[in-house]
Amino acid sequence: MPDATDNPARNRYEMVVDGVTAFVTYVRQGNHISLMHTEVPPALAGRGIGTALARSVLDDIRARGLRLTPACEFIAAFIKRNPAYAGLVA
Repeated sequence: MPDATDNPARNRYEMVVDGVTAFVTYVRQGNHISLMHTEVPPALAGRGIGTALARSVLDDIRARGLRLTPACEFIAAFIKRNPAYAGLVA
């Protein structure tokens, strides 16, 4: 599974799988990032892409030393199921 890449021009993290892009949109202000929406196209459904995308995005946020607000319900639920990421939440 590829890692998500930050596309600051589009304010989103992107993961391309089989030529199809899944993404998480965000709003960033300084050292704070709000994750707004996660989208996994139907062509990628049921393959664990959303989970891999969330993990990759949160790992990148951790590596950059950012704090986050999980405004996206999918990301918030992922963090609740994976408490190792709870320390990132502002």
